[in-house]
Amino acid sequence: MHKLSPSDFAFLYEECKLCYCLKVKHGIYQPSMPMPGVFSAINTRLQTPLVGKNLHKLSGNLPDAVVDSQEGWVESVGVPDTDVYIKGKYDLLAKKTDGTYILVDLKISQPHEDKIDKYKYQLGAYKFALENPNRGSGLIISQIGLLIFYPEEVTFKDNTALFSFPPSWLEVPADDNGLLKFIKEVDELLGGPLPSEGEHCKWCKYRHLGEEMAHTGLPEQADLPF
Repeated sequence: MHKLSPSDFAFLYEECKLCYCLKVKHGIYQPSMPMPGVFSAINTRLQTPLVGKNLHKLSGNLPDAVVDSQEGWVESVGVPDTDVYIKGKYDLLAKKTDGTYILVDLKISQPHEDKIDKYKYQLGAYKFALENPNRGSGLIISQIGLLIFYPEEVTFKDNTALFSFPPSWLEVPADDNGLLKFIKEVDELLGGPLPSEGEHCKWCKYRHLGEEMAHTGLPEQADLPF
């Protein structure tokens, strides 16, 4: 059984199928690019105070639900008709008055509509894992969406810079059938031979450049592929 991390779907899987297979099948990871500490600090300071709060009371454009948990790990049963399962860490779970839950993914980014399609399988995979856990009873996830913060303005008061981070909500339509179809495509990819590298994958180009330099010497600056 191969473990699928939902966070890989929006970027690594789309950017380079070869790098994706090397990671999942062989444990060969692309070199990590650490997130600047300021983004981690902002993310933590935004998430933590939300626990126990009703999102709608914080902002009228957010869902009416109380944040129940933060950054929880989930692991699913095997996805039907595949040799894979889902494991990862979601951002927030918010409980509605009817007892169902909203799966919330927090982003520090501009709230563009194209993010709905970009992250639909990532959120859908977390939804599947929460509804079909490897242990215990599943939850009912009735909504999924992106809670997005992006700074709009700054004011200075009492020797402090105060940034305005108005929240935006992008509802992501749940598509269980579409997710299962996507997961089966991933399963077929992992079950076959290693695919070709991504046409625009900078890590693959970097690897080739390193091999070339080791055997033929340093190329001209204009020939660098990135």
